Amino acid sequence: MERFVVTAPPARNRSKTALYVTPLDRVTEFGGELHEDGGKLFCTSCNVVLNHVRKSAISDHLKSKTHTKRKAEFEEQNVRKKQRPLTASLQCNSTAQTEKVSVIQDFVKMCLEANIPLEKADHPAVRAFLSRHVKNGGSIPKSDQLRRAYLPDGYENENQLLSSQDC
Repeated sequence: MERFVVTAPPARNRSKTALYVTPLDRVTEFGGELHEDGGKLFCTSCNVVLNHVRKSAISDHLKSKTHTKRKAEFEEQNVRKKQRPLTASLQCNSTAQTEKVSVIQDFVKMCLEANIPLEKADHPAVRAFLSRHVKNGGSIPKSDQLRRAYLPDGYENENQLLSSQDC
């Protein structure tokens, strides 16, 4: 039985992938045509993600017709935004987001000081007025979310104000 056992040829343990190459290493190797952001390698002119592990994939992309065409367009425009990863975009707080939070907090504070129940914010006439006449007024959430998310903040701020005035 042992005579009929077929053994596989010895396998090569070498892989054709570079194990310890980072996207930043490829950026320094290929110059200004590539950039790294969030651990990913991007082609600056094409705005696509490239595999940084295989050097051949990068060189094939740089030799492709689409890359040369987009590179020519990129040099004509000379102002093209770099693609950012989703995590970087989500971490960024824009002025509109901070302004929205400020409007909501001011609305809750106004309702508390005037003894207006937060349920009144759900009335269609109030909603129409806010969206029509208040900048970012349409972004004010319903009363249940106002109570859960923004009322505790207002309560803490008022407590801190009162405690600072007592001293």
